[in-house]
Amino acid sequence: MISPPKTVLVVATRRIGDVLLATPLMRSVKRAWPEAALDALVFEGTQGVLTANPDVRRVLAIPERPGLMRHLAFALRLLRRYDLALSVVPGDRPTLYAFLAGKRRAGLLLDTHKERWKRRLLDRWTAFDDLNTHTVLMNLALADALGIERRAEVTIAWTGEDETRVEALLGDCRSQSFALLHTYPKFNYKMWHRAGWRALAEWLDAQGMRIVLSGGPDAAETEYVASVRTNMLHGTVNLAGKLTLAQTACLVSRARLFVGPDTAVTHFAAALGVPTVALFGPSNPVKWGPWPQSYRDHANPWRRFGAQRQGNVILLQGTNSCVPCLLEGCERHVASFSDCLQELSVTRVIAAAQELLGRGVRRT
Repeated sequence: MISPPKTVLVVATRRIGDVLLATPLMRSVKRAWPEAALDALVFEGTQGVLTANPDVRRVLAIPERPGLMRHLAFALRLLRRYDLALSVVPGDRPTLYAFLAGKRRAGLLLDTHKERWKRRLLDRWTAFDDLNTHTVLMNLALADALGIERRAEVTIAWTGEDETRVEALLGDCRSQSFALLHTYPKFNYKMWHRAGWRALAEWLDAQGMRIVLSGGPDAAETEYVASVRTNMLHGTVNLAGKLTLAQTACLVSRARLFVGPDTAVTHFAAALGVPTVALFGPSNPVKWGPWPQSYRDHANPWRRFGAQRQGNVILLQGTNSCVPCLLEGCERHVASFSDCLQELSVTRVIAAAQELLGRGVRRT
């Protein structure tokens, strides 16, 4: 183990899910050095997943594409500000951030000839595996490099004010069992079909459960969720666009069942121990499958192929022979759809939900 740092920066400049899956490394650092002040550096729009995290003192946020002068000023403010800086992203920018910020630096790097120049910027580095190692385990490899104990808990937290907001919006749902459906991923290639969501909602209603819909504030997302809601039963609660990330996590924690595609909110549900049905298409489950709450093994929780269960999570894939292709939709761009998800039957999703709900549902 290295000598205890007083200040630590964890650089996780990617998407919300990447930031969330860096929290086990943050927890490992805080358990090893409880007196250290830990900050996180993330892209703007992702910081909400860390606002109430008890391991994080401060979140520094930078736009994905900052203007030159703003970027230079930000970089200068980082200069040797931390005793230790860790980068969980093997790109140029995050590695440079770690180099600038830390008196000592460690990070993940691609082990290729083209990327070797970045080794000079770090005191310790670990080869990044983007195919066969889960993101949580990949990040925790930095704990190994530092000589500290791995702590595999994915952490998502919220405040009392967040709870009050969620309770007010749930209304009479607070006293009922409800299923939370997160119908909209950021990209079309991760999307299930509207007919499936509606049929699933009808089945859940027949089991005596209320339906709550979640979603972010983006206009395309709120419009999509509203369109799905249109043909659902009276009493369905649509909370899309009404909650922050922390409030969404609070909402997820109260659900009896969660169903969603490959999104950050599905990671919330898995980490919080909520019975979760995760709908996967072309994405690699080995790398991006939701991390179940009680999972502590050093091996990947998910295989690359097939429907499978791990703890509180059932992961469903399409049955097409190309699954998972690891590509962005059948037309190879994020706006295209994936046949494996568009053809995923509601019967399989209902069967998974029924398995997770157990004896408490009415058999059909």
